[in-house]
Amino acid sequence: MEDQQMKEMVIEMAKKAKAASNKIANISSKIKNEVLFKVAKKLRERKEELKSINEKDVTQAIMQGHKKAFIDRLTLTDKIIESMAKGLEEVAILPDPVGEIVKMWKRPNGLIVGKMRIPLGVIAIIYESRPNVTIDAASLCFKSGNAVILRGGKEAINSNIALGEIFRETLKEFNLPEDAVQIVPKPERKLMEYMLELEEYIDLVIPRGGEGLIRFVAEKARMPVIKHYKGVCHVYVDKEANLEMAKEITINAKCQRPGVCNAMETLLVHKDIAEKFLLDIAEEYKKYGVEIRGCEQTLKYIPWAKKATEEDWYEEYLDLILSIKVVNDIDEAISHIAKYGSNHTEAIVTENYSDAMKFLREVDASVVLVNASTRFNDGGELGLGAEIGISTTKIHAYGPMGLEELTTTKFIVFGNGQIRT
Repeated sequence: MEDQQMKEMVIEMAKKAKAASNKIANISSKIKNEVLFKVAKKLRERKEELKSINEKDVTQAIMQGHKKAFIDRLTLTDKIIESMAKGLEEVAILPDPVGEIVKMWKRPNGLIVGKMRIPLGVIAIIYESRPNVTIDAASLCFKSGNAVILRGGKEAINSNIALGEIFRETLKEFNLPEDAVQIVPKPERKLMEYMLELEEYIDLVIPRGGEGLIRFVAEKARMPVIKHYKGVCHVYVDKEANLEMAKEITINAKCQRPGVCNAMETLLVHKDIAEKFLLDIAEEYKKYGVEIRGCEQTLKYIPWAKKATEEDWYEEYLDLILSIKVVNDIDEAISHIAKYGSNHTEAIVTENYSDAMKFLREVDASVVLVNASTRFNDGGELGLGAEIGISTTKIHAYGPMGLEELTTTKFIVFGNGQIRT
């Protein structure tokens, strides 16, 4: 495909998205919910067709030598399709944020001032192998009144187009603009570069994937970008922790799904309980096949561990590898997180209320937990329905992005004849 053709194609897509965004910004919650329920129904009815199309992507990925974990993320199974359908239904029953008046106050001159939630407009989402993101992103953007342009990875292109068409045909059945949901139909990287230049039509871009992709988008985009470079997540086990609870939490945080961004990468342990706790938990980690890289103190208690380097404290392993550091107190734990953390997810295990509150106040991360696994930094787990991604930037959202995070607010003012003097 020629460069000029690619440029013209993405400009046309962006123009159509802008026009569609104006039409869907104020449709009723009832209609939006009916659309989402209908898409869910179609996913279930057409699961065999979807699996057959997805098989083309999976076969190609296997031929290209992709790893098993990649193939697993790419594959549409009955379970994944059912999960997508349920996700749509969960988004449908969530409160619609559009039009909500979130605050009102009265001025001395009698003016009543408020803030009302409105859609952002057109959102571009750039993501990698998982085709379920297509449905999650489309449903959240549609429910929040936004048009969306979806650019998935080339490995899932057939699956993404098929899923997008189900959403588009449903919009058409409800006499809504089908261009409110568009899939970039070609894999060329140039298409993405041209799209990132279109700040006139696209209001926000959200990249989901590896650090390289996100940095590329952040460097090239002319519109705002919601960023999440990596998840270097910590759990700090305080001297007043319930050690059995700490054991369960730290095993879950590392081992349940080590390849995701909210898995624990570094364990911090107070020196007063380090010997007892580490001797116990080391055997559990050994059962799971976890490689431990520890500080000097850790190596005294876990002699089979490797010595951690300075680079290890910065590392997002996304694997069964764990860094462990023994700290003198909560202040050292917080300082370590401030230096090496990625503003993603941090947790403390403690029975001490003051330490818990200190950790909540002083640790800078999109989600901070007390006595719970880092794995809960997820839109579904936090009650947002699906999520469009996790933001580790503070403008305009911080943490999992659900429906509210896909809106902004405008000021509304009620008067009774006031004029400015």
